[in-house]
Amino acid sequence: MTKERILSFIKDVGIVPVIRTQSAESAVRTIEAIYEGGIRAAEITMTVPGAVKALERVADQYGDKIVLGAGTVLDPETARICMLAGAEFFVTPSLKLATIEMAKRYGKVVCPGALTPTEVLTAWEHGADIVKIFPCGNVGGPKYIKALKAPFPQIEMIPTGGVNLETAGEFLKAGACAVAVGASLVDAKTIHEGRYEVFTERARQYLEVIRKAREDGAAK
Repeated sequence: MTKERILSFIKDVGIVPVIRTQSAESAVRTIEAIYEGGIRAAEITMTVPGAVKALERVADQYGDKIVLGAGTVLDPETARICMLAGAEFFVTPSLKLATIEMAKRYGKVVCPGALTPTEVLTAWEHGADIVKIFPCGNVGGPKYIKALKAPFPQIEMIPTGGVNLETAGEFLKAGACAVAVGASLVDAKTIHEGRYEVFTERARQYLEVIRKAREDGAAK
């Protein structure tokens, strides 16, 4: 998949589920559930035991039908391993320029984590495709995205932290190109109970919120 298509895919779907589970098996089952609900993107974090195996399984199972990312990528070595396992984009919790360089070298999408205006601009200047604003919910949520977009309208941003069904639409209206959603979509308790169908329904709810927010934005 070309870099342009990966970026287009992420922006079109408007949501990147952050899959942070206790096993590779539960990560794969979770992605199957959210895919059933209509979400065609997912990020498996490197905190998942056997995360690379999970990436390989999802990549084999879905191919180009899903845009698969690796999250909590702390260094370029991990990015390369995930790339070989099938990851198309990389998400980092903090700004490490060497990881951006690795992704650019192989034509993949990279979304480094940043918070301050200086970090956001530095990430962008060094080749970030989208800057992940983390932890966004702790510093003002949608209002913070709106504040950052004022001086940086050219920088694409995805907020992480504080995104739920109530706030997702507000983040998009504030200028985010998509949102990243963790525990409010995929929570440990539901996985422990084996009720993966709950994630399918939540996926549909999030897509509806995103659709409505974009309609409202277009109408203004």
